[in-house]
Amino acid sequence: MRREIERGRELGIWILLASSLFSQAPAAGQVNRGLSASSVASAPAQPLGPSANKPVDLGDDFVIGIDDVLAIDVWKEPDLSRKSQVRSDGKISLPLMGEVQAAGRTPLQLEQDIAGKLQNYLAKPKVTVMIEQVNSKKFNILGQVARPGAYPLSLAPTVMDAIATAGGLRDFAKQKNIYVLRHNPSGGESRINFNYKEFIKGVNPAQNVKLEPHDTVVVP
Repeated sequence: MRREIERGRELGIWILLASSLFSQAPAAGQVNRGLSASSVASAPAQPLGPSANKPVDLGDDFVIGIDDVLAIDVWKEPDLSRKSQVRSDGKISLPLMGEVQAAGRTPLQLEQDIAGKLQNYLAKPKVTVMIEQVNSKKFNILGQVARPGAYPLSLAPTVMDAIATAGGLRDFAKQKNIYVLRHNPSGGESRINFNYKEFIKGVNPAQNVKLEPHDTVVVP
């Protein structure tokens, strides 16, 4: 009789222990989920992607032209830092300095010009000039397109891009006889033929040349 009572007690203890372990299992799962969530929440933020307005890297020999948009930064002087578009007279207006000649200067030269003018107001001014938009480098498109005229080269790097930028071909355009007139450094002009019908069929894709400043696309 005593053995049966002892066995009953032992069985009861095992049942209590088992139920205690099972009751703690969900809690452990909850703790793990909590740690997982906290680790995600504390993960470092990823850096943002490049801005649409990121300055253009054009090299040190790029010459600023009319209509180009400049980002001018004066270190630790937010009131003097700004974006400015080069006017038709080739100048920009800046605080304290007034009119500053920008067209015909490289960004480095313009930095030096602005820093020199600011020396009357600041000790050792540090100036950075970046090109945000290149609007001075243009091409022309003439003839049987919807909107003939001059356009920034940044909008249309190739012949097909130029046609699209100008609104497409008109109904009576001679699609096989389009050409590009290009000024040669040594003088004179060269003619680069472009057969629109061939190109859209995938024939001779190399004829869709990259345009250069002052090129003229002619659509008869």
